[in-house]
Amino acid sequence: MCRHVARLHVEGFQVHVHAIGDRGVREALDAFELAARLTPHAGHREPRHHIAHLQLVRPEDVSRFAGLGVAATAQMLWACLDDQMVELTLPFLGEERAGWQYPFGALDRAGAHLAAGSDWPVSTPDPLAAIHVAVNRWAYGASGREGEEAFLPEHALTLEAAFAAYTSGSARINHRDDAGALRPGAVADLVVLDRDPFVGPREEIGATRVRSTWVDGSVVATNSGV
Repeated sequence: MCRHVARLHVEGFQVHVHAIGDRGVREALDAFELAARLTPHAGHREPRHHIAHLQLVRPEDVSRFAGLGVAATAQMLWACLDDQMVELTLPFLGEERAGWQYPFGALDRAGAHLAAGSDWPVSTPDPLAAIHVAVNRWAYGASGREGEEAFLPEHALTLEAAFAAYTSGSARINHRDDAGALRPGAVADLVVLDRDPFVGPREEIGATRVRSTWVDGSVVATNSGV
């Protein structure tokens, strides 16, 4: 893996790695570290390598993302006590590793570039549902344990950081520096929401709905049912 990543890096390719377990995350970081040390991408644009999923990250590896310039691509919807977590994950990880799961807040505080996606069709493509989990660490509309208990709340994100991951963060790893933010000169790709989620209670973030979607300044979809 180190050899292949180094070769891709020196040729100017962006490398995207899927890693679920802590060993997978560490080996990916090791490969990126070796590539940067041995083969600088001289003459090429910033590669913006990234690792997706990141279910388990060893605490000592959290700070390496920022140090190496490797983005953390998160599927935030999964960071809650749903049936899969309770029945198929926690009983097998052990107490120590169970506490390393989806450390979005720790990555953000350590200065990592965060990006976010859905992994659709495995789970819903709705970013607002995932942002709700990122901030609350429980799923909107859930009942029972999933809706009553926050999962590792120390790894929660602020609402600002969660929205940034889905907008400017995802634009960045796609080398779209002209997108993902509201500023002069940026493309007018945006959505209009039915409320300001920064004003209401964070427990209601998941109730937010999209009224209209705009691409390059033109409406491409509307939701008349809102």
